[in-house]
Amino acid sequence: MSESTDNRSTKSQRRLAEQLAAKKAAEAKRRRQAWAGAFAGVAVVAVLVTVFVIVGQRGGDDAPEQAAGTPSAPAEAPSDPGAPPAPQLPEGADPALGSKPTVTPGEGELTELTVTPLIEGTGPKVEAGQSITTNYVGVFFASGEEFDSSWERGEPATFPIGVGQVIPGWDKGLVGVTVGSRVQLDIPAEQAYGDGEGGRPGGPLRFVVDILAAQ
Repeated sequence: MSESTDNRSTKSQRRLAEQLAAKKAAEAKRRRQAWAGAFAGVAVVAVLVTVFVIVGQRGGDDAPEQAAGTPSAPAEAPSDPGAPPAPQLPEGADPALGSKPTVTPGEGELTELTVTPLIEGTGPKVEAGQSITTNYVGVFFASGEEFDSSWERGEPATFPIGVGQVIPGWDKGLVGVTVGSRVQLDIPAEQAYGDGEGGRPGGPLRFVVDILAAQ
C-alpha cells in the first residue's frame, strides 16, 4: 500500500474517532440535563408539600376544637359563678321575674292588708287549695330591713295556699293572683306573725312575691 493511501486511511480513522467522541459527549450532556430536570421537579414537589403541611398545621392551631354538630358560638358563661341559679319562669313571663327585686320600706301606719300588683302575669289565677311555687323577699314594713328571702337560698318555695298553711296575709293576698305575676303584700301584724314570738319577725311586714307556678 502506498504512503498516500496510508495517510488517507489515518485521517479517516481520526475523523471517525472524533465523530464517536462527539456523539458520546452529546449523549452524556443529554443525560446530565435529564437528571437535572428530574431533580428540579422533585425539589419543587418537596417545597409544595412542605408549604401545604405548614399551612395545614397553622390552620389546625388557629381553629378552635369543636364537636360535630355543635354550634360555633360558645355558650355564655354566668357573670357570677357563685350566684344562685336563675329561676325557671313560666312561659311568656316577664324576664324581670328572673332577678331579685329591690324592696323599699313602707310609709305611715299599716292597718289593713294591701295587695299591689307590680307585674301582671298572663297565666291562670291561683285557687285556694293549690300548691304554688314562689320566689319572695320579706322585709320589715317600717325599716325595709330584709329578714327572709328565697333568692338567698337559691331555690323557690312551694306550699299550699288558701288552706291555713301560711300566714293569713299570704292566704288572702295570693289567691286570685295570676301565675307569672309579681305582687307586693303589705301585711299588718295580726295577719302576719303578731308581735314576733318564737323568734319570728314581728310587726307589720312587706313581701314582694313572684308566682312561678300553681297546681
